[in-house]
Amino acid sequence: QVQLVDSGGGLVQAGGSLRLSCAASGRTFSSYAMGWFRQAPGKEREFVAAISWNGNSQYYADFVKGRFTVSRDNTKNTVYLQMNGLKPEDTAVYYCTADPSIATMTADYWGQGTQVTVSS
Repeated sequence: QVQLVDSGGGLVQAGGSLRLSCAASGRTFSSYAMGWFRQAPGKEREFVAAISWNGNSQYYADFVKGRFTVSRDNTKNTVYLQMNGLKPEDTAVYYCTADPSIATMTADYWGQGTQVTVSS
């Protein structure tokens, strides 16, 4: 069982940066791949980024490549999403997940979500 708590969202101007954090409870955190999804009002859920259990592999949606970086610290049971060069279209609720499936856009565990709003 893994519990996830997302934080770090907020309001930022276009071109700005935010770093999202996801604190996980449970001794098995380091065995899980972790991922981030997002969902904007009236839009479908989107995959954003994922990272392997040991941090050696990262995966990104095309629309965030070169702007976002996913990382993790297994000693702190935390995964991060550094977001640079934010655009208004990045506005959404961002969800941290454990054991994500990009194919089915699902995951075993979800955080509560953190709102990111980018003003133009």
